[in-house]
Amino acid sequence: MVANALTIAGSDSGGGAGIQADLKAFSAMGIYGASVVTAVTAQNTKAVTAIHPIPDDVVVAQIKTVLDDIRIDAIKIGMLGTPSLIEAVADALNGYEGPIVLDPVMVAKSGDTLLEDSAIAALKSSLFRRATLLTPNLPEAAKLVGDGSLHAQAKALLHLGVGAVLMKGGHADGEVCTDHLVSPTGRHEFSAQRVNTRNTHGTGCSYSSAIAAGLAQGMALNDAVSRAHAWLHQAILQADKLHVGQGHGPVHHFHAFWT
Repeated sequence: MVANALTIAGSDSGGGAGIQADLKAFSAMGIYGASVVTAVTAQNTKAVTAIHPIPDDVVVAQIKTVLDDIRIDAIKIGMLGTPSLIEAVADALNGYEGPIVLDPVMVAKSGDTLLEDSAIAALKSSLFRRATLLTPNLPEAAKLVGDGSLHAQAKALLHLGVGAVLMKGGHADGEVCTDHLVSPTGRHEFSAQRVNTRNTHGTGCSYSSAIAAGLAQGMALNDAVSRAHAWLHQAILQADKLHVGQGHGPVHHFHAFWT
């Protein structure tokens, strides 16, 4: 039986991140993807030029309509721009008992802000306790819990109620990138050689969605992260085979299928 997953996130008109990246990752992992659009962005590989938030009630209607009809085996949550939307999404997911991967999208690859500072408190109070996994990069972790060692930040995030934290190391220095999966029961590291490419648009969205796909398929969290990590590394390695835009291009979601 093919698993189903739902992404709740913003749309990227350039196709490299957001809903578009999530659905590509779901498809690459062999599952069916449904989507709830939280915002429409005018975006390409160079910049975000406009953001139009979808009204909270329309976002809620999308969630309820999907869940009323389609068996959803896992949910990935991405861009939620305002406190009211975060609270509305949390309310709409009351009763959902499947795994939730929360990617705290704050800044686009171009540097444009996607999450209002006022929304960070709402994110922590309304959604963290619902999250099976939180997937911050190092700058996002610092904005959520302040500066400190990686493990101190992960411990602080766990203290806020998330089930586990994947501390993504792509922003760290060095030739090797290491991601740290931290849960109350243990820690695991996933390392890969840093790839010399500027085509990394949508890596966070794609990674979190690939993990959600594994959870939807019934994989243990460690296994879902391990598979997603290996897949994303190949997607970055082969990103230069695509020729999309003049800035930060997308990763190659379908590297295993396109020749």
